[in-house]
Amino acid sequence: MMRQVRRGATRRTQPSGAFDRWLNLAVSIAVGVALLVGLAAVLAHLFFTP
Repeated sequence: MMRQVRRGATRRTQPSGAFDRWLNLAVSIAVGVALLVGLAAVLAHLFFTP
């Protein structure tokens, strides 16, 4: 009989769904804002430096 191979070193319990959704949303917003700020900085550097 073949034994199922476990992946990962630790056992994981089921996370609470509401907190994970909130955290995913917060991280997504932070990444989006960081990308916009970075893009604005690159464009400002390209167009406004002599």
